[in-house]
Amino acid sequence: MKYRFINDHRHVFRVAPMCRMLEVTRGGFYQWLDKPESDRAIEDRRLLGLIRDSYDASGGVYGARRVLGDLREAGEVCGKHRVEKIMHAQKIKAIRGYKAPRRIVGRPSLIAPNRLQRQFTVDQPDQAWVTDITYLRTWQGWLYLAVVIDLHSRKVIGWSMKPTLAREGGLDALLMAIWRRKPTKAVIVHSDQGSQYGSDDWQRFCRAHGLQPSMSRRGNCWDNAVAESFFSSLKKERIRKRVYKTRDLARADVFDYIEVFYNRTRRHSHLGGISPEAFEKASL
Repeated sequence: MKYRFINDHRHVFRVAPMCRMLEVTRGGFYQWLDKPESDRAIEDRRLLGLIRDSYDASGGVYGARRVLGDLREAGEVCGKHRVEKIMHAQKIKAIRGYKAPRRIVGRPSLIAPNRLQRQFTVDQPDQAWVTDITYLRTWQGWLYLAVVIDLHSRKVIGWSMKPTLAREGGLDALLMAIWRRKPTKAVIVHSDQGSQYGSDDWQRFCRAHGLQPSMSRRGNCWDNAVAESFFSSLKKERIRKRVYKTRDLARADVFDYIEVFYNRTRRHSHLGGISPEAFEKASL
């Protein structure tokens, strides 16, 4: 674009001052005259700036599909293949980490029936929630994260972080979900068969708040695939094999991922490429 400007005005102004003003070299300009960029190359260079903006704003976790969603939302007209080609040429790719192995848990004292039966798509909010617990590494020891997710919008509506794998973590996350959503009808709350979810405290808490406990079949992670998918995204997109220096640093980073990025901004493929909060607003 700068070279084109110089060429269009070279009969009005001298080349050297224009090159200095636009911070380009005369040699580069004359080389461009011999082989000027095509219109497509110029457009690709413009798109590259927009692609980098989208990629950087996501913290480096967006691939071509989600970057394309940002571009189209901004009014750009281009195809996924073109975005992929530009990103590949510039070595721009989504940062990925690892998926930690599942924890080993004891057999629960009370087993609830599988009321969800892998029906992960529901047409209204607060019909079915899923919950699970994972762990994060810190120099001070483990930090256990419990979340509650609404299946309608995939929004994390409750969460808790504790230094031990005690039942209070799951209960605190569920209490946050109840406080935020204030459901007026019975809600299915689906979990795995972790001992936290099979305790008498969990069962009594659910009955007191009109919740219907549901459990996956033992050893079958696909029965709770939505929660597993969220943890996978968290660890690939934010944690990336990191060992946090303190539990407080881990809490702050996970809070930022859930409340600032994931719920409000992150484009979710299940929701048509919009964030959980945007999906909920559009469903009103």
